[in-house]
Amino acid sequence: MQTISENKCFGGVQGVYRHTSDACGCDMTFGLFLPEEAAEQPVPVLWYLSGLTCTHENAMVKAGAQGWAAEAGVALVFPDTSPRGEGVADDEAYDLGQGAGFYVNATEAPWAPHFRMWDYVAEELPRIVATNFAVDEDRQAITGHSMGGHGALTLALRLPGRFRSVSAFAPIAHPSRSDWGRKQLAAYLGADEGAWAGYDATLLMRRLGFDGPVLVDQGSKDQFIDLLKPEALAQAMMERRQNGQVRMHQGYDHSYFFVSSFIRDHIAFHAEALFA
Repeated sequence: MQTISENKCFGGVQGVYRHTSDACGCDMTFGLFLPEEAAEQPVPVLWYLSGLTCTHENAMVKAGAQGWAAEAGVALVFPDTSPRGEGVADDEAYDLGQGAGFYVNATEAPWAPHFRMWDYVAEELPRIVATNFAVDEDRQAITGHSMGGHGALTLALRLPGRFRSVSAFAPIAHPSRSDWGRKQLAAYLGADEGAWAGYDATLLMRRLGFDGPVLVDQGSKDQFIDLLKPEALAQAMMERRQNGQVRMHQGYDHSYFFVSSFIRDHIAFHAEALFA
């Protein structure tokens, strides 16, 4: 593993690291914030999954999360959103290919050789982080924005016992019924919609639920709200009688101004679960 940078940050360290990924078949880069407590003992970890067009860097520099994570004594992991590099398939559209991995294991050409983001985020990167840094594998939580909110919810729902809590900012909540989802799921997984169900938070919520608290924040002025379909997830949570909240915030859009406005709430929400 190569250290790209390490900077003192709110008493802790914000690092950026690169490693060779077996899951994705290329080099991958991630950010990791460790609070000062990590110098003495393993700390709980909150995973932050980013959205379309993002890299590991967007949330790391725009969300304003490190100060609140330092106050709570929680590590933050910022994975990339897709495989990258020479020989990795791509598309001219911003919402498919590099920068748009959708946190799935692709089965279709030309994506299958590299686009295995589910395995990367669910298995490979957690092993690398736990092996090399002072994080507590038994105390994990997950959050994300937009496509990353979709990833956070689906990972939490399909990996019972892994995460103590899950939250999302404006997630793509019902991709199998949205143009932000149907295009990508068909490209990565093929035309059989039965293969898509494991990557749809609304369908997973109806079928499985989550064994912890859920927090979803959505802006009423989100320019993509019709593609996100938060009402479908909210209905599924009600039907499941899920422990959680879906909050609609008047006037907020889809940007990192929205995320940074409520990141404190999300870190406090996860800290309560992580230190329970």
